[in-house]
Amino acid sequence: MDIFLIILFVVLAIFVVAILAKSFRIVPQGHCGIIQRLGKYQRTQMAGLTMMVPFVDEMLPLIDMREQVVSFPPQPVITEDNLVVSIDTVVFFQITDPTAATYGIANYIAAVENLTTTTLRNVVGGMNLEEALTSRDAINTQLRGVLDEATSKWGLRVSRVELKAIDPPRSIQDSMEKQMRAERDRRAAILTAEGQKQSEILTAEGQRQSAILEAEGDAQAAILRANAEAEAIVTVFDAIHEGRPNADLLAYQYLQVLPQIADSESSKLWIIPSEVTDALNRFSSSYGPQPDPSASDDDSQAPTPPPAPRRRTKRATTAAEIADRAPKAPKLEDTSLEEALAEPDIEEETFPQRPTRRDEGEQK
Repeated sequence: MDIFLIILFVVLAIFVVAILAKSFRIVPQGHCGIIQRLGKYQRTQMAGLTMMVPFVDEMLPLIDMREQVVSFPPQPVITEDNLVVSIDTVVFFQITDPTAATYGIANYIAAVENLTTTTLRNVVGGMNLEEALTSRDAINTQLRGVLDEATSKWGLRVSRVELKAIDPPRSIQDSMEKQMRAERDRRAAILTAEGQKQSEILTAEGQRQSAILEAEGDAQAAILRANAEAEAIVTVFDAIHEGRPNADLLAYQYLQVLPQIADSESSKLWIIPSEVTDALNRFSSSYGPQPDPSASDDDSQAPTPPPAPRRRTKRATTAAEIADRAPKAPKLEDTSLEEALAEPDIEEETFPQRPTRRDEGEQK
């Protein structure tokens, strides 16, 4: 009798625990549960503790209300230029209506995968390979629009669709690599040619500027040399005219220059000019014995007084005085190339004609 009571008490305890387990359920945060009563939808239970009628109410598997990420395997897609490419897609979605997601479709994951594949083939089928590789943003936008519109009645919201990889066939990849390599080689050759062109242009420009500056320097140097020679000639010319040299002095200078004419290592034969005899006669008559004035036939005439010495103007002795008296050379910055190459104009000072010995004799 005691054993029977113990067994009964244990059975009742198990029954009570089962009833309590069926009566209370805990839904975690971020999830929700669909409660059915006798197989019919009764309510949607959000996170927290809920109480149900035992053996009458039933809670379906919990539904995740957080945003989910589903990566689908590569799908073969034919492009407009009849090339088969493999495309991996990633879909980001979230359940907004648990009731519609539970009763509106049997498997929303498989539905999203199949819908993504068909939409991707429709979108990429209208593009060639080049457009498909460079238009990922456009493909993502079109896929998201189509999936979001189609899955809204299932209680889903597609937030983003991304193309993870687009893999063309191996032969196409090799051709693309060769094309890319050829394009890079072409750009490198163009850049090298452009660099050489710019280098040659700069070198030619530098040589032109150097030639121009060198020509301008030569022109200015020629101008300075010509001006210096002109000033030297004018100075010598003025000094000669101020000294008023006579024929005797010129004969003496002529005799002094003669040895310099023959002073040459290559001179084998020297012809004496005829003017040497005249210079010697003039020099001997000037410095030889003079006739006695007492033996002259004209004793009645008085001797002619020597001419009064001319007063010469003071010549410049310092560099400042020479620079002041010398004609000013034109400034280099004011002289053009045509004016620099023109012959310098030297104004010769006009001196009064010097009387010869015959004129002096007649005056005497």
